[in-house]
Amino acid sequence: MNSIHTNEAPAAIGPYSQGIIVNNLFFSSGQIPLTAEGEMVTGDVKEQTHQVFKNLKAVLKEAGASLETVIKATVFIKSMEDFVSINEVYGEYFSTHKPARSCVEVARLPKDALIEIEVVALVK
Repeated sequence: MNSIHTNEAPAAIGPYSQGIIVNNLFFSSGQIPLTAEGEMVTGDVKEQTHQVFKNLKAVLKEAGASLETVIKATVFIKSMEDFVSINEVYGEYFSTHKPARSCVEVARLPKDALIEIEVVALVK
């Protein structure tokens, strides 16, 4: 196993890593809309989703993977009312490559984020 860390994404806010590589698979920790400096993006769900993808791209790159090698994404959202808006942004990042995905409404996310995404990807 190999832990991943990049300064291009926010540091873990607890006792976990940004992601782990096992064999040729990368498992990311959930990414919320924190900047690399640890500041919360307080905009609407679309702005928060763009920040989450910025973070995911950074940890994927550090792992030797990319959005194009994502196999599965799990999306946690505060409200299903935001589903359409989130899908619009999600589709900008996964337009031709469409990994398997689950989307779950949850009661609350860390730092009261509106969205959190974790991914599993093949490492190149």
